[in-house]
Amino acid sequence: MKILVPIKRVLDHNVPARLTPRGTVQTDGCNHEINPFDAVALEAAVRIRERGLAREVVAVSVGTDEFVSSLRTALAVGADRGILVRTEAPLEPLAVAKIFHRLCLAEMPDLVIAGKQAIDDDAAQVGPMLAMLLGWAQATNVSHLEWVDGQIDAMCEVDRGTRRLRLSLPAVVTVDLRLNEPRYASLPNVMRAKKKPLEIKSLTDFGIDVSPKTEQIALREIDICRRATLVPDVDAFAAALLATGSLR
Repeated sequence: MKILVPIKRVLDHNVPARLTPRGTVQTDGCNHEINPFDAVALEAAVRIRERGLAREVVAVSVGTDEFVSSLRTALAVGADRGILVRTEAPLEPLAVAKIFHRLCLAEMPDLVIAGKQAIDDDAAQVGPMLAMLLGWAQATNVSHLEWVDGQIDAMCEVDRGTRRLRLSLPAVVTVDLRLNEPRYASLPNVMRAKKKPLEIKSLTDFGIDVSPKTEQIALREIDICRRATLVPDVDAFAAALLATGSLR
């Protein structure tokens, strides 16, 4: 079995996000890391391979050359090889799902394990979109994962508790932080990772329309010092939002 794990490079979750005068998120000089949910997905994939249930774990990213460092970290943690689809363009979830769809058609994995969301946009859309494009079974928000008779037994977090699903391969699984505790990359493994294969592809090779389908109107920091105001009913709540300009 081959497992494909999407990896995204995000701001360190310990670093408060700040906006530039241009209204974009300040990233220069800031620490970055593998998206925490993706780190959990990678750990799950590596554990499956260590149990002898998979022969290869492939870490894949879509982004700039800076994503190479995140892929090298993924290789040091235990991925067997990495693939970077290089692009400078900011991509929406559907565009990313289309790229992973093409990679799945080329790599033919049996299982895709992804983080349920990225902490920079919290969209939680790429995994379900990828499953739809592939026509594969899917389980989202997975907090417990087992193998039973060649099938995936997944416990999924839902609004009112948990839901248990049994999936046949191929499948797409998106995982929650409760699934496991990711390991750290040891220095010897970091050195070994430099010799593992890492392929860089160009977005233009895929021939995919990645033009944005939505428009970002504005981006602003939250005023965390605002005082709470109690209102008696929904109408008063809507009026208060209109007065502050939160609804336009």
